[in-house]
Amino acid sequence: MPDLPQHIPQIGRQAKLQHILESAGLDSLILNPGPSLVYLTGLHFHLSERPVLVFFTLTAPPIIVLPSLEQQKLKLLPYAIQAFAYGEDPSQWGKVFQSAVQAAKLGNGRNGVEPRQLRLLEYRLLTDAAPSAEFISAQDSISSLRMYKDSSELSAMRKAVDIAQKALIATIPQVKIGLSERELAAELTQQLFKSGCDPELPFAPIVSSGPNSANPHAVPSDRKLAPGDLLVIDWGASYQGYFSDITRTFAIGKINPEYERIGSIVLQANTAGRESARLGIPAEAIDQAARAVIESAGYGKFFTHRTGHGLGMESHEDPYIRAGNLLTLEPGMTFTIEPGIYLPRRNGVRIEDDVAITDTGAECLTSLPREVKQLV
Repeated sequence: MPDLPQHIPQIGRQAKLQHILESAGLDSLILNPGPSLVYLTGLHFHLSERPVLVFFTLTAPPIIVLPSLEQQKLKLLPYAIQAFAYGEDPSQWGKVFQSAVQAAKLGNGRNGVEPRQLRLLEYRLLTDAAPSAEFISAQDSISSLRMYKDSSELSAMRKAVDIAQKALIATIPQVKIGLSERELAAELTQQLFKSGCDPELPFAPIVSSGPNSANPHAVPSDRKLAPGDLLVIDWGASYQGYFSDITRTFAIGKINPEYERIGSIVLQANTAGRESARLGIPAEAIDQAARAVIESAGYGKFFTHRTGHGLGMESHEDPYIRAGNLLTLEPGMTFTIEPGIYLPRRNGVRIEDDVAITDTGAECLTSLPREVKQLV
């Protein structure tokens, strides 16, 4: 895909969206606050008790329903938008939504929504205002826009990687026996902000040790680091709304020979996945390359998740690097490669890198050492 206009990217994105909607047989796309709305409009709203919706149609400028107190956000937009504002009396909201629906000419058309984002609050206001309209998932249409990163998006992601890596480097000297997972996560979070991370993290850092490291999505606890632990740190930074997502595993004290072995196997799997990534292959081929290493070593049942996921304005988005995903990898697609081995109630290892498909192959955005290194 060619780069979007750099001066006002939202205008180019909205124009592309109209073509995508037409191809998908959709009359409109309706979004509430979230990454897709930011991507298409540059407008940031929090999900709150006050609903916000934007209607993108095939022919007209965007139409927005929003609280009166948020109208100032529209003043400097570099494109046309029609606003329908409401006050603090919820009993009047329905009338405002009806006016917006009429302006968008939803009628009995086919209207796309974001199934993982739209709430019952907005959905009921929509269906009350347009009872004859059809509301269906537009996830594929949204993905076909956001999945291809342009040069400015990739630049932001490289910066997000740089911030995350600097933050971990600054945090590692604080690691010591007796430090709790929660304390280490707090230190890493502080270093992320000191290194230039946006105010909103892509996700709360995962810091898990010993038996907790065998849980891929563990939450930092009061457990204290002890000799013999493996320490999994999964963290990321945000820069201009774009994310990084990295995992490294460390040893606390002398490493057990079996844990050293699984660390080596996961590193080989990560390497195999990264080396397989290239233009024109199906997404599942990367999963197969990484998984084959772990399975051949006899630890296949302990690799319990897909090899990776797309990355951009969300920490999990298309394309998903999993078995059965035949999507062909194309320039601008960005994703993680993160094989792992998790021994229940004992220890776990995960090594995660961020990768972008380019015109000539693949670029690994992350560069921190991947070996399971002994820290103390």
